[in-house]
Amino acid sequence: MTPAPPHPAHSARPFDLEAIGAGLVFAESLGQLAAVLRQGAPAATAVVQAPPGTGKTTLVPPLVANLLAAALGGTRPPRVVVTQPRRVAARSAARRLAFLDGGRLGGRVGYTVRGERRTGPETLVEFVTPGILVRRLLTDPGLEGTDAVVLDEVHERGLETDLLLGMLGEVRQLRGDLTLVAMSATLDAPRFASLLGAGDGGGPAPVIDCPSALHPLEVRWAPAAAPRLDGRGVARAFLDHVADTAAAAHTEALSRDAGIDALVFVPGAREVSQVAARIRDRLRVQAGAGTEVLELHGQVPPDLQDRAVSGREPGGAPRIIVSTALAESSLTVPGVRLVVDSGLAREPRRDAARAMTGLVTVSCSRASADQRAGRAARQGPGTVVRCYDQKGFAAAPAHPTPEIAAADLTAAALVLACWGAPGGAGLALPDAPPRAALEDAVRTLHGLGAVDESGRATGLGQTLARIPADPRLARALLDGAAVVGARAAAETVAAVAGDLRAPGADLIRLLSGLRSGNDPAARRWKEEAARLQRLTRPEGGNSGAGTGAPAGGAELRAQGAVAEGAGAEESGAAASGAEELGVEVPAAEATGFVVALAFPERVARRVADSAYLLASGTRAGLPAGSPLAGHEWLAVAEVSRAQGRDAAGTGAVIRAAAPLEADTAEAAAGHLLTDRVQARFDGGKVAARRERRLGAIVLSSTPVRASAEEGRDAVARALADGGLGTVGWSPAADALRRRMALVHRELGPPWPDVSEPALLARLGEWLAPEMEKLAGGAAAGGIDLAEPLRRLLPWPEASRFGQLAPERLRVPSGSMVRIDYPEPDDAGRPVVAVKLQECFGWAQTPRLVDGRVPVLFHLLSPAGRPLAVTDDLASFWSGPYAQVRAEMRGRYPKHPWPEDPWTAPATARTKNRM
Repeated sequence: MTPAPPHPAHSARPFDLEAIGAGLVFAESLGQLAAVLRQGAPAATAVVQAPPGTGKTTLVPPLVANLLAAALGGTRPPRVVVTQPRRVAARSAARRLAFLDGGRLGGRVGYTVRGERRTGPETLVEFVTPGILVRRLLTDPGLEGTDAVVLDEVHERGLETDLLLGMLGEVRQLRGDLTLVAMSATLDAPRFASLLGAGDGGGPAPVIDCPSALHPLEVRWAPAAAPRLDGRGVARAFLDHVADTAAAAHTEALSRDAGIDALVFVPGAREVSQVAARIRDRLRVQAGAGTEVLELHGQVPPDLQDRAVSGREPGGAPRIIVSTALAESSLTVPGVRLVVDSGLAREPRRDAARAMTGLVTVSCSRASADQRAGRAARQGPGTVVRCYDQKGFAAAPAHPTPEIAAADLTAAALVLACWGAPGGAGLALPDAPPRAALEDAVRTLHGLGAVDESGRATGLGQTLARIPADPRLARALLDGAAVVGARAAAETVAAVAGDLRAPGADLIRLLSGLRSGNDPAARRWKEEAARLQRLTRPEGGNSGAGTGAPAGGAELRAQGAVAEGAGAEESGAAASGAEELGVEVPAAEATGFVVALAFPERVARRVADSAYLLASGTRAGLPAGSPLAGHEWLAVAEVSRAQGRDAAGTGAVIRAAAPLEADTAEAAAGHLLTDRVQARFDGGKVAARRERRLGAIVLSSTPVRASAEEGRDAVARALADGGLGTVGWSPAADALRRRMALVHRELGPPWPDVSEPALLARLGEWLAPEMEKLAGGAAAGGIDLAEPLRRLLPWPEASRFGQLAPERLRVPSGSMVRIDYPEPDDAGRPVVAVKLQECFGWAQTPRLVDGRVPVLFHLLSPAGRPLAVTDDLASFWSGPYAQVRAEMRGRYPKHPWPEDPWTAPATARTKNRM
């Protein structure tokens, strides 16, 4: 590459690290990091391990930029990209560094987040979210023009950050001039050092440690009287307890120091709103009436997020910021010296049995709890009040569950396929994707037409990966726009992708509130919907703000179709373009239609008052009081596990859905339609019905006569599922099978194995005629398995079968007593139960199967009760018999009990009848 001429902006001053790092603990470690990066140049790697609040996010990027500028020698300005796990953190970090550098935001320091970009030609340090960098890599795998990447907060184990670690490791193998730094706030640094070093083929990357910046921290425990969680999620009483605790603790803190602000952690946006409202109500009647209560979560508009994370204005009112885990580790909120922690967090969980993935509320890890507590002691002595007890803290997991281990992997699998590493093959990832979740994701992508049979991305898959949305929603956006219009499709996708809470699970009501602007998240939703809408227009400009999104939807569809030919059709997808759907959708069903396009397996039909059967086979219920109750068909956007009355007794609750009619549901999920005869072997007889289904949903069912082939298949399935007990063992068949099993056990082949698996594996050899009868409609009750079993006896050896394992045994009294053979899978012995008197004089115990197996005798009393169990009659008569005689002769005086059993006649009769 020919060196570019000196860039005019590059003559500007380097970052003044001494000024920027004033008062920051990490300033003491800058020299060590600089030495490591210089030594590894140009493709240097390092892992920075530093607790939150030490200043690593503020100081490391400008240090890297200065080192690169010196190495480039004025040929061009360096470009350093820094990832932050959340948009608010990326904006906040960029704003702070720009302020400390004395420049404007978007100049030497800028940021790019979804839907917003503040960078320019002179930008040296750019803060981005991981998703932005992932899509940038897919568009430009060599990251041309980027000299260094700093991955911050890698310890949070976000899915996209994990993917970046593997992808950037491969980029470094191709580029010998890319600097890569990972920053962690926990003790996982050695793990990331090994991953970064793997790209060099050598040892682990150097680790730079930094001492803690925490001031003294007081820990208080304030557990609630009631449980934190109930059947509907976080208990309202517990949220009230958190709010009351926060209000009281902040009021007390202000009595000591008027400059103290508070940070309250709760798991989700809904809880933030409830706790903030309760605190405001409490403070109206307390001395702290002038306190400002702010909300911080992903749905809050960017300006209000920025206001919450900015410091208090000089002379401003005290503040309580109620936040999700967003404020846990990736940004510092100035002025906070009090933390109130609910001890709860939202983490993704995958329910493989119901094919559901969603956020669930769990106890936060101990590492997260420590991170939260540390927020109070960054700028001075602080206090954390934990609204749970020490036992709960000790029982919590040590670290959060890595997202890759619990989340839906559809989007990640598409990224890996587009990167050329299906399933993560060859990538040095912190953890391998779980096999079952990955297989489910690949099946979904294959159904979308996004990957081919080998798991490689198709042209359509490459297209969907460029759209900043879940692949299913991206597909619904493009296909739905041509049927219901670009605006309706974009608005629906923006609402579903935005993780907004639908009141009563009603997406239509949610969209109505968003359109009216009454919802607090309306502004962000409108911006996202407008951006998605532009992606569906051929004339639309690139609105990806650095994501690499192409110009418009028609162009996107064209790229997908041209690159892979039939693409989706060959992979069993729905229609590869909305034009092929050939339907007209009423405006009232537009939302449901787009949702059904994205999640056809979640099209649902009512089976009870508020219970629905999804096409996937899952049953789910609407929340109590939902306005959707009564609709026959729903398109479900979100469903999750639940307990209690919200689940309508199904174990899963619908969180977001929109109504639609049957024909619209069939059009959107047409690839799930089947029309076939279903034959079943039920109640001992083959019965068949012609069923039209949408996945697991039966649309119509009519009784018909099964064909011979359908009947055979039904019988075979029944036998495979229920075993031979489906037909039933008659006493004769069961006795024969037991005899055959003993001979096989003792002699082996050619005597047949008659265990259940062995018989099922050879059905055609011995049961074919009977199976034909059953397939033709005969009842199982008329089938006796004894004769079919005899077909398995080997010839000419079968002529000896009666001698090897006789049905009955002649005893000295002359009686023919039935032999009880053990179960086929039992290693026991054949048993003869006979009255003791019938065996007088019998010295030699009989043996079966050519003398290999002695018979086990159960010698009975005249009443049929066991007196002795023996396989050595001679020893019995010579020993234990005398004790038996002494005990029994008085109880059964009518029966013979001779002193000498050897000479007494064997008999089944009483003395008188003898």
